[in-house]
Amino acid sequence: MSTFDSALTQLRKAAKVVDLDISLLDQLSLPERTITLAIPFKKDSGETEIVKGYRVQYNNLLGPYKGGLRFHPKVDMDEVCALGFWMMIKNAIVNVPFGGGKGGLEIDPHQLSESELERLTRQFARKLAPNIGAEVDVPAPDVNTNSKIMDWIEDEYGKAVRGKGKGGSIKEEEIKAVVTGKSILNGGSIGREEATGLGGFFVLEKLIKKLREEKTLPAGRPLTVAIQGFGNVGSNFASILHKNGYKVVAISDVKGGIFDSSGEGFNIDLVKVCRLEKGVLAGCYCIGSVCDLARKYKEGDISNEQLLGLEVDILIPAAMENVITKENAKKIKAKIVFEMANGPTTAEADEILNKRGIMVIPDVLANSGGVTVSYFEWYQNMHKEKWDLQKVNQKLKEKMESAFGKIWEIHLEKKVNIRTAAYILALKRLSKKASY
Repeated sequence: MSTFDSALTQLRKAAKVVDLDISLLDQLSLPERTITLAIPFKKDSGETEIVKGYRVQYNNLLGPYKGGLRFHPKVDMDEVCALGFWMMIKNAIVNVPFGGGKGGLEIDPHQLSESELERLTRQFARKLAPNIGAEVDVPAPDVNTNSKIMDWIEDEYGKAVRGKGKGGSIKEEEIKAVVTGKSILNGGSIGREEATGLGGFFVLEKLIKKLREEKTLPAGRPLTVAIQGFGNVGSNFASILHKNGYKVVAISDVKGGIFDSSGEGFNIDLVKVCRLEKGVLAGCYCIGSVCDLARKYKEGDISNEQLLGLEVDILIPAAMENVITKENAKKIKAKIVFEMANGPTTAEADEILNKRGIMVIPDVLANSGGVTVSYFEWYQNMHKEKWDLQKVNQKLKEKMESAFGKIWEIHLEKKVNIRTAAYILALKRLSKKASY
């Protein structure tokens, strides 16, 4: 099953529960527009390389298309369609006025010099310019993209469109709001970098409170956590959990990870310093007081696959899609799978986890803090405002807790799992905007 087919399986499951109009189901099962680009750019050597670029404008029932741009050698149209679909669902869940979109370049940016990366990004922006805009389609960072890349896109878009809007000119605030995730000095929102992790934390805290009230989770002891993925989302989430008393006992990146079976967990600040020095997490076990534990437990490195099967309270996939599959779902021992990556669990694996009584908190809820603060950035740009961190985080908390509360009510009322409940909430909001 492809990533996109897996996503649609989740849609159809929720559609049956709410008896969704078949025409709306058909409408939501296909992207409204797909864009494939051939982008020539000159390398430092003088050679010209053609790179494939993609943008899917999945659905705009709720507002402008919205979704990230990822630069990765495995980007393809199937993946981008699935990600655009999930963005549509995610925005409906947190009730922000955006639709769903996604895009990217089929390239490994780590193989490019900074000058090559800038030339390629600007060429991509010029090719995309006729199809994006603050009221049309608003890209953002994703895998291997960041605020600097967003700044380049905003700058190049401005060069392409100034003087060409209705009445002769596009407003400067609309140019600024064409992308989110920009640098703070270029109109980016304070709090954007940690927004996905912090939004996930607000949801997790509400969930833990519910489960402890139900006595599903024991009270009075810190919960143990394993995190697969240590990029922006995984590392920020790990720091937040550590600072709030959770025991992060295992962490991994693309090349492997570290594990502490004592249950004491890692000092994430020290892990970050070590990873920065070494370039990878593997080998960062012996840090601070953990060195004594290393000698006692004879442990250290762990593979990504081993991490998924650890006996912890919470497993957090925070890397790429399709890491929990029908092959390894039976090995998962965590009580909760909390999806901070997009689409980390295949449809088949989801069924297995549900049957085993493992609670899955879906990506479309858990990691929607990022797009929520992206909306706040867009709003600030469009209204020429600048919010402080307290205001951003308070509004993020309100959005995330409201979404969780509504989904939990549907979960109890309809007797469905949390993923299906989340999709039901999204479908209700999309249905109100649909026209046939």
